[in-house]
This record gives sequence, C-alpha cells and structure tokens, in this order.
Amino acid sequence: MHTMAVVLEAPERLSLRPLTLRPVEAHDVVVEVDHSGISTGTERLLYTGTMPAFPGMGYPLVPGYESVGRVVAAGAEAQGRIGDTVFVPGANCYTDARGLFGGAARRVILPAAKALRVDPALGSQAALLALAATAYHALAGGKPAELIVGHGVLGRLLARIAVAMGGSPTVWETNPARASGAIGYAVTDSAADDRRDYAAIYDVSGAANMLDPLIGRLAKGGEVVLAGFYDRLDFAFPPAFMREATIRIAAEFKPADLAAVTALIADGRLSLDGLVTHVVPAAAANDAYVTAFSDAACLKMVLDWSDVA
Repeated sequence: MHTMAVVLEAPERLSLRPLTLRPVEAHDVVVEVDHSGISTGTERLLYTGTMPAFPGMGYPLVPGYESVGRVVAAGAEAQGRIGDTVFVPGANCYTDARGLFGGAARRVILPAAKALRVDPALGSQAALLALAATAYHALAGGKPAELIVGHGVLGRLLARIAVAMGGSPTVWETNPARASGAIGYAVTDSAADDRRDYAAIYDVSGAANMLDPLIGRLAKGGEVVLAGFYDRLDFAFPPAFMREATIRIAAEFKPADLAAVTALIADGRLSLDGLVTHVVPAAAANDAYVTAFSDAACLKMVLDWSDVA
C-alpha cells in the first residue's frame, strides 16, 4: 500500500511524494486523512533543523500530529472501527521515511487504540484537538492561570479553557496582529502590566529568555508553567529562591485530556471558532509551511487532503 505524504527531506527542504506503507496488522486501522494541521512549535524545529536531541530524530521524515480523517480499512481485530471519524495524533507507518510524527499524509496506518473517535461535525477544527488537549493537560495539573504569555493558537486555547473553568486570565501579547480575538479575557502588552503578584503564569511563547522576567512577576510561592517547547532554559536562582517559586513543565496530553476537551466542546463551554485561519490544498504544502511559520496572522494552518488520491 502507498500514500502521498509531506516529507521533510532535510532542513527547509520539503516535498509531497509517494511513500510505501508497512503491512496492516490485526489491531491496526487504515485512516484516510481529510485534514492535517501544521504545528508552529515542534514542527518548526523539525523544519529549520534546530530540533534538540529527540527519540527517532532524523531525515527524511513525515511530520504532523494533528490529523483527522475516516477509517477506511482495518485488521482482523479492528473491523468494528471502519467508518469512524478519528483524530490521529501521529503514525509511524512508512518503510522509506521516519514518522516524526507522521500524520501529514493522505493515508496512514496506526493501532486502533490510538485512533480517537471525534464528532464528524467538527470538520477541519478537529485538527485543533491535540493543542486543546495539551492546553487542558497544562491547566488541569496546577493552579488556575492568572497570566498567559502568548496569544497564538495555544495561548488562546489556554485562555478559553481557563475561562470555561471559571477563571479570568490576563494574556500578554506584544504583536498587535495577534492582540484581537479575546473571548472572556483581557489581552495586553507586558509593558502595560505592572502586576508582580501572579500566583500562576503559563508560558507558551517558547522563548528561551522568558524565565527571568516571568519569575520577577510571581507572588511568593507562585508557579511558572512551561507549556511550550524549548531548546534550553536557564534562570537566575536568587529571585526564584526569594519567592520559593515552582517551575513546572507541562508535557504531552493524555487520552483523558482529549476526552475532557471533547466534553467541553460538546456542551458549548469551549469554542474552536476563529482558530483555523488558513486551509489550503495539500498540494501547496511547501508554501503552507512557510506561511505557517512566518505570517503572524496565521493562527492555525490546515492542509486539505481531499483532492489527493
């Protein structure tokens, strides 16, 4: 079996080309992908060749962990999944490229347990579920967010879920192109905010130099949650010592986080509207990756695979 896939041949060299898929095993499903999102965090590091040491790292690779599609075939033990609309958090199913994370392809093979059922009515917005679950995972593990740093798509999801949980966070954003679109919370430039008593600050900027200024805004006993992805971080110890600060790393989401955000969406407490700003044919993947990484107005770029055989 073959598929068309986005292949990063080397840093900043991307192609759309056919790949060979491994055989389908008894517990597998075959998913025909309708939409796949482009991550501006980890995928940018893969694209630019700046990804730190990571399991399975190497080129050529198929990126993507934000895919949604339909189960069109299955192994003997997963026949009941045929016809499901599912979210695909990645797939390692190629014989001639690495799957890192492997979801940016027209057709993928993965264990049925990893293909998560979603509401077909979500359409391309289902590509946001990984980020929404990541945001929920960060919030569910700590203090309520009082300050969120960054108003990109992950920052907006953090803020919307925080509001759904009863909070009213402030969001810092320095780029005027990303200041609008707040729903139930305030967005301001950090230079206009004098507070230095935040109990919980959630950073999704991914900036390596953010820890010192954020620790300086904490109340005693406060917490900085690192919800982005960083190469290397360091900080001045005395200010953190004086505040007895906690620094917490929020990693990838779990199935329970995805179930929680799905419930929030279903009962109307979490809206994904306005977050998918660009949908382009998969055939234009090269330009789409450049736009996703360079255009501040692009919150979430989604590839449409419907015209790919």
